[in-house]
Amino acid sequence: MQASTLNLFRYLFGVCVLLAAMMAAPASAQRENYIAADLVAESAPVPGETLTAALRFRPTEGWHGYWANPGDAGEGMRLEWHLPNGWEAGEPQYPVPQELELLGLINHVYKDPYAVLIPIEVPQQAAVANIAPITVDAQWLACSDRLCVPERATLTLRFPQTSADLAAQFDEHRAAIAPMIDASASFVITADKLRLAIPLPASLGLPDPHVFIEQKDVIDYSAVQTFTRDGDMLVAEIARGGLRAEPDALRGILAFGDGGDGVRFEASPGTVPTGGERIGPRTVDTPLAILLGGALLGGLLLNLMPCVFPILSLKALTLARAGGEERQARIEGLAYTAGVIIACLALGALMLALRSGGAQIGWAFQLQEPLVVAALLVLATLITANFSGLFEIPSLPIRTRGEGGAFATGLLAAVVATPCTGPFMAAALGAALLLPAAQALLLFAALGLGLALPFLLLGFVPALRRMLPKPGAWMETFRKTLAIPMGLTALGLVWLAWRLGGMSFAFAALALSILPVVALTARRNGNRTVAIIAVIAGLYFAASLPFRAQEQVASSESVLDPVTYSQEALAQARASGQPVFLWFTADWCLTCKVNEQVAIEREATRDAFAEAGVIAMRGDWTQADPEITRYLEEWQVAGVPLYVWYPAGGQGEQLPQVLTPDSLVELAQSGD
Repeated sequence: MQASTLNLFRYLFGVCVLLAAMMAAPASAQRENYIAADLVAESAPVPGETLTAALRFRPTEGWHGYWANPGDAGEGMRLEWHLPNGWEAGEPQYPVPQELELLGLINHVYKDPYAVLIPIEVPQQAAVANIAPITVDAQWLACSDRLCVPERATLTLRFPQTSADLAAQFDEHRAAIAPMIDASASFVITADKLRLAIPLPASLGLPDPHVFIEQKDVIDYSAVQTFTRDGDMLVAEIARGGLRAEPDALRGILAFGDGGDGVRFEASPGTVPTGGERIGPRTVDTPLAILLGGALLGGLLLNLMPCVFPILSLKALTLARAGGEERQARIEGLAYTAGVIIACLALGALMLALRSGGAQIGWAFQLQEPLVVAALLVLATLITANFSGLFEIPSLPIRTRGEGGAFATGLLAAVVATPCTGPFMAAALGAALLLPAAQALLLFAALGLGLALPFLLLGFVPALRRMLPKPGAWMETFRKTLAIPMGLTALGLVWLAWRLGGMSFAFAALALSILPVVALTARRNGNRTVAIIAVIAGLYFAASLPFRAQEQVASSESVLDPVTYSQEALAQARASGQPVFLWFTADWCLTCKVNEQVAIEREATRDAFAEAGVIAMRGDWTQADPEITRYLEEWQVAGVPLYVWYPAGGQGEQLPQVLTPDSLVELAQSGD
């Protein structure tokens, strides 16, 4: 079903719900209104001046009234004035409404007592001494969660005995009315969306902005509203909905948040800026079930990483040694899974906690810290040496049978497996930054379950264990072979330590990783003196590490000669009228490096970009960068890689996380 059909269905359904509710209203005309109302003036009338009247509503608990545009369902207020000759009532001025969702419909309502202010122009020659009563026939709709009742009343305007009687009350009423901005807004309407530019000082904070459009059937009231800042201009994008009316002018209220603050605006067709900095809370449109599936599949693929596959392989061989011990296999499978999931939950919870405290971080944030990288280097070096047979540590997780060793191995596998976001993981981990904490942690648990799934299946499916090779002397050779990918992982961490902390830091981290191996090997050979010297030297390098991580290393060279990413640089590149290819990478991201070798760092890509006039731009997230983190959040991804293509004069398009050799060449040649 197309979106326009769905919008029409929602509109008709809302009308049907409203009519059915109104038909169900009590027939008695003698009952009290569910929303009581009265009409009072701020002061006595003065010829030639504007008199302000307040139409005050007091909803009964559980009932609500409506704004001028009620939303998907409901009915706005209607007024018929009875005024002396020459007197004229102006447009009602409403407080900022609230959103209310009922039966999938979005309504604009007031649940608490509220006042609508109406300016009344008093003629210069008006006789105000003994004027006839001023009345208004008012009609409004009162609704609860289950019932809607049309209500009416003929209200007589009451004048205060003295001008000070209602001064304090009118101060509150006027403070609740959104003031009109002193500059005109502009808008552009397309078949799919409304883009609205509202002049607003950049210094004004907007924690949770929302636009209420007074004209009906212009926007989809349930659509996610996105906001960007372009200097002193706030730009809102809202999907179209309803009957898709196209008015020549727009009026509305920009609400600043849930506190009732906002401004009124009037907008006419005009230019609306593109780009800018994304503001306001983000939401997640993808169903949670799909996100959980992506996290599960992403975790499963992490088992292919060179630092995880050796650990998984040796743990699988421990089951082969166990023979037919069914109960033990299941216990180890569960213990390993528990270790993986707990580690993923701990990393996820730490990331969410740091973000809630204001830190601009994303997934794999731990690999942006030099000391964490040094600790991982020590661990990878010890595992490499163990695989190589230089020493044996009975308590090393990957060498221990039983639930304790399996649990510890699960912890280890999760820690070394989670640096990058690969296929399927990006959307899930990006959503985890936006979802409530409980749902976000559920995604991290699904990631851990995917990572642990191969070993868990081995533990619970005897047929899979029977497919494992029989124990034999070959296992020792196989273990030494697995030292190669672990050794390459250690070398990669040495390089990353250099990139993060500089040459002095990398040397100290390398020494710190080698000295424990020297100490353990010397102890194995009975040379206690060498072991003690190695321990002392290791303690020295460990103590000096925090003081060495001071150097900053520039980004690596690229055949595309990219511009360094910044918000200003991106705005300038897009304003040039040329296509822009923007990619975000990190030295610790394996997927990033593979894509760069396969698709980005190629002469064919460079030549295609040069011919099409493509501006290449790169954001290096090896070290923490809050500006890059904010941009990643705008695309609802938690980490790198991220590839975005901006066609000339167009909006950005996110590219797949796995690039093919000719994907960028074809994109540049297409001219899109």
